[in-house]
This record gives sequence, C-alpha cells and structure tokens, in this order.
Amino acid sequence: MSITRVCVFCGSSLGTAPVFARLAAHLGDILARRSIGLVYGGASVGLMGRLADAALAAGGEVIGVIPQALVDWEVAHRGLSDLRVVTSMHERKAVMADLADAFIALPGGLGTLDELAEILTWAQLGLHGKPIGLLDAEGYFAPLLAFLDNAVRAGFVQPMHRAMLLVDDDAERLLAAFHAYQAPPPFKWGA
Repeated sequence: MSITRVCVFCGSSLGTAPVFARLAAHLGDILARRSIGLVYGGASVGLMGRLADAALAAGGEVIGVIPQALVDWEVAHRGLSDLRVVTSMHERKAVMADLADAFIALPGGLGTLDELAEILTWAQLGLHGKPIGLLDAEGYFAPLLAFLDNAVRAGFVQPMHRAMLLVDDDAERLLAAFHAYQAPPPFKWGA
C-alpha cells in the first residue's frame, strides 16, 4: 500500500508525561524524513503543535484542517504548508479523511477518541480500507484496547474489525505494518 499522507489525531494539550510530546515530535520528524505528508487538526498548541513543528522543521508537508471557531480562539498554526478552515468538526473529519492514506492516533482526549472512533467505524462499514494505528506511549491506550477486546468477547465487535486497529510504541514499525495492511473483506451484517 502506497502512503503519501498520514492523518494524525492527537491532543491539543501536552499531557502530563514528557514522553507524549517527544513521541509527537518524533512522529512528525519521521513522516517528513520519509516524504510522507502530515494531515492533522491544524492547531499550534499541545501535541498537535509539537507534531506539526517537528514535521515542518524536517522539511515536510503539513496540512492543517481546523474549524473556524478554533481559528477565532487563536489556536490555528500559522506556519503550515496549507491551512484549511472548515465550518464544523464534522467537516474537519471528512476533509482529513479524504486527504489521508492512513491514520495514526497519539495520546489525546475526547477529540482524539471521537476522531479515532469515527474513522474506525467508517472502516468497519467498508467506507474506506485505509490502515489505522495507535502509536502508544506509557501504555496510554491500554484501557481502550481492553475495552475493544471486551467488546469482541461480548459480541459487539467482530474480531476482524478489532484487528483493523494496529498498535505499536514505535513509529517505524507502525508505518511498516501500514504498508503490509490488508483491509478485511466486506462484512455481511446479520449473517
């Protein structure tokens, strides 16, 4: 699978552990050095800002997609390759999905969870076959992974849909897994 742009979902805060900011900066640097464009939420703050700044510093393409309300709050990154201002969070997610060939979630809060859940749902429904991964640090995503595993055991998530979410704590390995990714076959509901 050819990947020219990766959409990254992550926090607009830095979090409490310094490793989160280092992880975001490292991912931005790796994407740029591999000539993979970055698509993200367009903010200058938190992990989003660290991610974008690192990609830009390494000469990468960085496309931010941000709702006008957040531009009005003065959190938009003004130094990007391309800043696309949209009208809503819904439009933001759709534009980011259209621009990207793959998705990575870094640590974040409710917005990150919302974006990840929606892109996973779209994959489950067969609306896209793009790879989706978690770049974990300090076991941040362990509770989410436990929830998903429990949802499989309880019969609410099919094992093949759980397997769509790739997980690693190393960006290079996660990107390698993306290149080998095969989307599951279409699921027949009620079968």
